[in-house]
Amino acid sequence: MDYEAFVRLALDLGAQNAVVFETKDIEFDSRTLLKCMYGCKSWGKNPTCPSREGSLRPWEYEMIFRKYQGGIIIHCPDKKLSQNISFEVERQAFFQGFYFALSLSDCDLCPECAGLKGLDCRNPVKARPSFHSVGIDVFKTVRKFSLPIDTHEEKGETLNWYSAVFIE
Repeated sequence: MDYEAFVRLALDLGAQNAVVFETKDIEFDSRTLLKCMYGCKSWGKNPTCPSREGSLRPWEYEMIFRKYQGGIIIHCPDKKLSQNISFEVERQAFFQGFYFALSLSDCDLCPECAGLKGLDCRNPVKARPSFHSVGIDVFKTVRKFSLPIDTHEEKGETLNWYSAVFIE
């Protein structure tokens, strides 16, 4: 499958980097669930996180994502841009016949998340789980592609936001 057209689309939409991956290169690690449980203030509230009612567990997500051949990883310095690009790539892949295309991206659709207030998600059709909340070790995965990623201590540092689009 030629994923390069989707890489070009992501770059044209403003991604800093976009690379093709094979699913065998994705590093799954269910310990990501611990970082969500004990490191995120949205745990138990966010409608796209693994704490939501009915959510699959990381090992269940892995079984599903292993059915894909590959896709693209999208790197942006901005969370909202990363999500918008990944969703557009998913959308275009779908229209090209890849009906199982699915993007993963930290949600930044709304100025204030309704889920954090105990309300229903305002954008359930567009909201997607993040790359890490489905059990993917984002650090180990993107480092395989020599993409920049570090932990940050200082506020105001430029961050690296990653999304993925599984395409098939």
